[in-house]
Amino acid sequence: MEGKMMTSAQAIVECIRREGIPNVFCVPGESYLPVMDAISDEPTIELISARHEGGAAFMAEGYAKASGKTGVVMGTRGVGASNLTIGVHTAYQDSTPLVVLLGQVHSSFSGREGFQEVDLEAFFRPIAKWVAEIREPPRVPEILQRAFRIAQTGRPGPVVLSLPEDLLKKQAPMTFGPAFTKPAPRPNLRELEGLEKFLQHSDRPLIIAGGGVKGAGAEEALQVFAEKFEIPVMCAFRRHDVFPNDDARYVGHLGLGVHPNIIETVREADTILAIGTRLSEVTTQDYTLLQANQNLIHIDVDYGTLGKVYAPNIGIIADANETLRSMMDFEMPLRWKEWGATRRRAYEATLQVPGKATVNGRIISMMQKHLPSDTVFTNDAGNFAGWLHSFFQFRQKHTYVGPTSGAMGYGMPAALGVKLAHPDKTVVSLSGDGGFMMTMQEFETAVRYQIPVISIVFNNRMYGTIRMHQEIHYPYKKIGTDLGEVPFSKLAEDLGAAGFHVKTPEQFEEALTAALKEKKPVLIEVESERDQISVSSTIQQMRQRTK
Repeated sequence: MEGKMMTSAQAIVECIRREGIPNVFCVPGESYLPVMDAISDEPTIELISARHEGGAAFMAEGYAKASGKTGVVMGTRGVGASNLTIGVHTAYQDSTPLVVLLGQVHSSFSGREGFQEVDLEAFFRPIAKWVAEIREPPRVPEILQRAFRIAQTGRPGPVVLSLPEDLLKKQAPMTFGPAFTKPAPRPNLRELEGLEKFLQHSDRPLIIAGGGVKGAGAEEALQVFAEKFEIPVMCAFRRHDVFPNDDARYVGHLGLGVHPNIIETVREADTILAIGTRLSEVTTQDYTLLQANQNLIHIDVDYGTLGKVYAPNIGIIADANETLRSMMDFEMPLRWKEWGATRRRAYEATLQVPGKATVNGRIISMMQKHLPSDTVFTNDAGNFAGWLHSFFQFRQKHTYVGPTSGAMGYGMPAALGVKLAHPDKTVVSLSGDGGFMMTMQEFETAVRYQIPVISIVFNNRMYGTIRMHQEIHYPYKKIGTDLGEVPFSKLAEDLGAAGFHVKTPEQFEEALTAALKEKKPVLIEVESERDQISVSSTIQQMRQRTK
């Protein structure tokens, strides 16, 4: 096939267009100006210019999670590249498809420690699925299309491409391959027979469902399977929306500070059916949750995931959706129905908000009451998220986007990416004052591009999670965790957004109701009690336990 004469930059943009990706996120840099120029000439792609590369990377990662497509973010040379590294690491740990395009120094300057030069291939290799530099213009389509394929296949993740400055303006005949189709492998007959046999001999099976279920679009298949065979389902860390929380089979979320009732459910199970989860440190409670006397059936699309943490009795490399559908013809005794019902009641007991936590608990209840059922939540890292994770009921798929990497500053920029992916949905981000301040500049990006998200900032004027750990290990000592006064709601107004400052649940309800009527970005600043350090404890209670 005869190639079309194009510049390398135009070929890059053509590959993005063929992927059907409408937004590219960046902080502009002179090293890749030709790519920006080519994007401006492509009517199907909008360039979103952020205030910081870290924020741009979070936007792209959030967009990818919400849309099911690959996120694209660009940065310049070593300085821009290092700034957006946090988004690459998040995509790696969260298994999110991301293509990162980085401007690089002129080829003739390479290796001389040129201006802002970094060996990008070496720099990103530990936290990316694949890293490469494009050196020959005719290979641009080949390598770009390969990047999109690698980002989406197997366990999804980030791919980083280095683009020497002189490459981008060079012309060459460009030949593009066929459109990418994501593979969905099925388990073989022997694997299915072994899986069925294990379940037939189980008395207390439990499903732990992770992001691979979401990536495969297998939420409905999981619900049908669990309902037919009465198997309880638990969600892996920050995968709340993989299964309806109000379903009778749902028995909890394996997150940070998880309730003892939920731990007990896992301990009592005799067979764990782990689907699309890497059984991370948090999900497995520091790799201690699963025991040697339990059978583990691990299903994941990536061979490197199986046995990485726990050696499975049966390991199946397959797509979650295809596997669940293949299991629908199983014959099983269903003798665990009463056990599942008991564990559901144990989960429901965890929804009772303890003591003074009723303030934040009431705020969560108000969000449950007033927000549309398909509202999408994003959140930062921080103890404030414990109330959302513990008490909010996610009843629909595609309603939660959170960083399993625990990245601070994630919530609000990710919400912008989510809103661009789903402009008709209400999108709400939750942040602490510490994390929000790390990427607050992107609220101006929201105003500039008219992206109407609702950002809720819980302000207790400290790095609360770290303060909690200080009280555990060094009680009565505050070391670098106190923060100063920041008028978040006023800053939002000065940027052209709507701002609310609330001190009570009643004021929050009024602000949330007003926010839902706004057509521009909204920030609701919530005054939070400093002593209520987590869902289950105050600082004083922690100190008493230390004594």
